[in-house]
Amino acid sequence: MTQSTAIGSDLGDRSGLAGDAVRRIMHIASAIRHYQDVEVGELGLTPAAARALHELDPDRPLPARDLAEQLRCDRSNVTALVDKLEQAGLVERRVDPADRRQKTLVVTDAGRRMRERVHRVMSDSRLLAGLSTDELATLRELVWKVSDGGCPEECGPE
Repeated sequence: MTQSTAIGSDLGDRSGLAGDAVRRIMHIASAIRHYQDVEVGELGLTPAAARALHELDPDRPLPARDLAEQLRCDRSNVTALVDKLEQAGLVERRVDPADRRQKTLVVTDAGRRMRERVHRVMSDSRLLAGLSTDELATLRELVWKVSDGGCPEECGPE
């Protein structure tokens, strides 16, 4: 199928082009999510637990309520995620030395190692293997341009 057949006969139809691009992006996102979910499962984590671990900074303990904000979910959901991470020995709850009424989440040494493995899974680029370096640079620039227009502040480079 040619590109013009894939996107319709009227290449000048901006709305049609944009709609096709959005559908393709959603398809790619779904495929990436599928691969990530499978590989995260092989690490013994749920996708939600992996995302929570990925969000934690090993060098900066964080209260669970702040993790809930980062994940954009209810604190009760974070409690269950942290319970799983703690049972796996990846995170510990510790009293915050600055405010003894509060507990913070500390990534353990095992958690640091697992977090690096999760980061590799979340950075898997197998779907982009067929692109040249120039094409990858162009794709990154276009994706950055689009995402910068609609992403919250935390969407910047890591």
